[in-house]
Amino acid sequence: MRRVALLLAVLGLAAAGVGYVGHVTEPGWWVRLWYPLKYESIVRGHARNYRLDPDLLAAVIYQESKFRANVKSSSGAIGLMQLLPDTARGIAIHTGGNRFRVSDLYNPEINVRYGAWYLRHLLDKYGDERTALAAYNAGQENVDEWRHEGGGIAFSETRHYVKRVERLKTLYRRGYGGELSTTSS
Repeated sequence: MRRVALLLAVLGLAAAGVGYVGHVTEPGWWVRLWYPLKYESIVRGHARNYRLDPDLLAAVIYQESKFRANVKSSSGAIGLMQLLPDTARGIAIHTGGNRFRVSDLYNPEINVRYGAWYLRHLLDKYGDERTALAAYNAGQENVDEWRHEGGGIAFSETRHYVKRVERLKTLYRRGYGGELSTTSS
């Protein structure tokens, strides 16, 4: 019995060591295991339509919802890209919609379309990815104020968010080897 327990302990340590090495080097299989990719054709299509890096779009979705379409935050943000209903209503109007319903935000296709449009809008407005991501997280008003004051990102949560999304973008690129950039479905 003691030999079995010792063997299990050694195997557990070995497995932990392999997991640790996998975590440090993050090979493609490890990324796919820990960072799933769902709604690939929706992500790919809206990234192409809004001239976005598909790995960036996937990273934002993962950070916001972990690809869960039915989530709602305590602040009222909904769906894959965690859009606030008022923001989404404005996007619907800007994109030619005339009949917005909050329940639309639970639809992956609509949510990613609106979120991709919004991310493109922020990239165009601010001219760089880090600032656009900060605005996606903290709101345009906060980012505009920080820029007006000549400072950087004032919220530590937002600084962490930007770093995390940039890291996730790298992981999605490595783990999915450009699959998101292909035109096949």
